Amino acid sequence: MPEIVRRAALEGSGTPARSRRRSLRSRRTGGYDSRMSHDVCVPAAAVLLVLWSASGAAAQDIPRGTIVEDVKCAGDPAQSYALYVPSTYTPDRPWNLLIAFHPGARGRLMVEKYRAAAEQYGYIVAGSNTSRNGPWSISAAAVQAMSADLGRRFAIDAERLYLTGLSGGARVAMQVALGKNRIAGVIASSAGYPDNQPRATVPFPVFGTAGTEDFNYIEMRLLDRKLTSPHYLAVFSGGHTLPPDEVALEAIEWMELQAMKTGRRTRDDALVDRLLEKRQRLIAASTGGAESVHLLDALVADFKGLRDVSAEAARAKDLSRQPEVKKTLARERADDDAEARLLEDIFDLEAGLGDERRHGAALVQLRDRLSSLSRTASAADPSPARSQARRVLRAIPSGAAERLQDPEYRKLLEQYGMRGR
Repeated sequence: MPEIVRRAALEGSGTPARSRRRSLRSRRTGGYDSRMSHDVCVPAAAVLLVLWSASGAAAQDIPRGTIVEDVKCAGDPAQSYALYVPSTYTPDRPWNLLIAFHPGARGRLMVEKYRAAAEQYGYIVAGSNTSRNGPWSISAAAVQAMSADLGRRFAIDAERLYLTGLSGGARVAMQVALGKNRIAGVIASSAGYPDNQPRATVPFPVFGTAGTEDFNYIEMRLLDRKLTSPHYLAVFSGGHTLPPDEVALEAIEWMELQAMKTGRRTRDDALVDRLLEKRQRLIAASTGGAESVHLLDALVADFKGLRDVSAEAARAKDLSRQPEVKKTLARERADDDAEARLLEDIFDLEAGLGDERRHGAALVQLRDRLSSLSRTASAADPSPARSQARRVLRAIPSGAAERLQDPEYRKLLEQYGMRGR
C-alpha cells in the first residue's frame, strides 16, 4: 500500500499549510490556468439530477452485497452503470447514493473503489459506463438517465446525494453539483472545477484527492487553498489515479461528519467519538510542529459543533506562532506558488512558438527547461524536487495537442515527458 500523505481543507481557517506523511493540510488561495483543463467540454448550462420514487419491485432483481457490472437504464437502454447495493439494503428506509464518473467510462473501477465504505456506511454506489472525457452532452445524458433509473429502483434519501469522479469524471461531478441539485458532497479525485474558475465557497462539501506525482496536483492544491466552505484535500504517494482504499474510506467518513454537522443525518455520538479518536492518534504520532498544526486545524474544522475543540484550536494557534513552524508554513505556500509560476512560464514560452520572430529562442528555452526537469525527475532518491519535476513533466504534455502543433516541440515533449514513466 502506498504511503499516505494527508491534508485537511479547513472551514474558515487562514493557515496555509502542507505536511509530510499522514499529515493534514490547508490550502486557501490561487487560480489555475484554464489551458490545463481539457478533459470535458462543458457549456454554461447545468444538468439536473432526476430522482423518481422507487417502485420497490424494480430493485428485486438486483443482487445485494456484490458488484453488478452492467445495469441498463430502463428509460434509455443505451445508458448503463455498474452498481453496488449494500447487503443490508431494504426499501423500508431511504439510502445514501453515490454516483461516480470515470474519464474512460469504466464504471466498475469507481464502484470497486468505494465498495467497502459503501457497505459499512450504507451507500448505494453507481458508476456510469457511458460518461467519459469529451463533449458535455455525453455525460449530461448519462447523469439524467442514471439518476432517473436509480430513483425508480431504490429508496433514495434526497438529502444524501453524493457525486465522485476521477480526472475528467471529477469535473463532471463538480459541474452537476454546481447546478441546483442539493448535492450533499463531492469527492473530486485529480481534477476540480470544469471551468477552472476559483471559488471561495460552494454549496456542498468537497473532499479532494491527488497523488504526489499527479499532473493535476497543483490544481487541487490551489482549489483547496481558495475554498473557505467545508473542504478537505488528501494527498497520497502516487500519480494521476484513484486514491488508495483507506483514503476512499476516509472520504466517506468525512462526508458522514459533514452530514451530521448540517443535520442531513442523525447525530451518532459513537461514530463521532471513534473518528475523533482516530484523529487524536494521528496528532499524538506527529513529529513536526507544522504537521501538528495541520492535524489540529483539521480536527477543529471537522469536529466543531460536534465536540468541544477549544483546546485543540488554542494549541494550533500557539504552535503556528513559533518561528520555525511559521517559516515552514510560509515555505510550503511559496513552493506551491513557484510550481504554478513554473507552469505559467512554460506556457508563455509555448505561446512564443507561434511567432516566427520568437520561435527559435522559445524552443531553445523550452529545451533547456525540459532537460533540467528531466534530470531532476530521474534522480534515484525520492525528494520534493523530484516529485515536482515529475508532476510538471506530466502536466505539460497533457492537452499539448490542443494547445499547439509545432513538430519540433512535440519531439521535445516525447523525449522529456513522463508519460509512460
